[in-house]
Amino acid sequence: MPAKKLRQKELQMSMAEPGFWDDVERANAVSKELKIIDDTIITCEKLYAKAEDAAVLIELCVQEDDESLAGEIENELNELEEQANELHLQTLLNGPYDHNEAILSLHAGAGGTEAQDWTSMLYRMYTRYCQKKGFTIKVLDYLDGEEAGIKSVTFQISGLNVYGYLKTEKGVHRLVRISPFDSNARRHTSFASLDVMPVIDDNEGDIVIRPEDIRVDTYRASGAGGQHINKTSSAIRITHLATNSVVQCQNERSQTQNKETAMKMLRSKLIAIREQERMDKMTDIKGEMKKIEWGSQIRSYVFHPYSMVKDHRTNQETSNVQAVMDGGIDSFINAYLSMSA
Repeated sequence: MPAKKLRQKELQMSMAEPGFWDDVERANAVSKELKIIDDTIITCEKLYAKAEDAAVLIELCVQEDDESLAGEIENELNELEEQANELHLQTLLNGPYDHNEAILSLHAGAGGTEAQDWTSMLYRMYTRYCQKKGFTIKVLDYLDGEEAGIKSVTFQISGLNVYGYLKTEKGVHRLVRISPFDSNARRHTSFASLDVMPVIDDNEGDIVIRPEDIRVDTYRASGAGGQHINKTSSAIRITHLATNSVVQCQNERSQTQNKETAMKMLRSKLIAIREQERMDKMTDIKGEMKKIEWGSQIRSYVFHPYSMVKDHRTNQETSNVQAVMDGGIDSFINAYLSMSA
């Protein structure tokens, strides 16, 4: 904490210097670092205050020999432990883009309609997770399933440390259940993949995209967004030829806006690919996920014949499947971050 406050003071003095905003790139970097430090200090001070309140309550309970306070003390200590663990996890977010926002893309894999329904369930899971964390979501691209569910959806999540947390979710997610689409009530296995990319500001990173490096296609948008998006070819698909990376955007109001957003998405995707190369966490890094099928999953969600969600990287598991599907994925994120520290 003293080191954080010292750095806070240094940054504040730097921002007060004449001509600070003349170098926009440096100014933005300093402002971003200061905001992160400010948020950390505020969180620590609140945690200290909460610990002091709990200590006073415990002392009062002992002095008064009042057991009626035991329940309140237990609740306070549980909240304190949860918040302390959260703060500890933030110290593990030391990647160059961990404090950034993130773009997530879900794609249905093997399993047909069942997989598309599974993709919609995962989208709901991540939406609920974001609501609990106070993050905001903006849908960038959405493609309905043929009969039910979602074929693919891309959405941007805004908030502090979003990429640092959700980069741990990247990979193939496997579902085992009795399919509601099977008249014979047979058990089905289906898959969906999640790609996670950091949102990169214009002054971040050193990715250069030349016009000759990409192919830009336009098409008529479909799905949610209002009928006006279907009247013209306003949706944009950009392919980066060297890596075969593809991004698309259809939910902005004009072709120009869709193209600007798609270019930002492409920069983020290329940064993510480079990070994967650096960390050597995936074998196929040319803009493609692993094949979305059996044997490639990072996590399994079993609804039948028993209830279990298990992460195959950390062996973290729970039998409370409903809580997980309602956005309770913190234990899996925490386990992976702790393992990778």
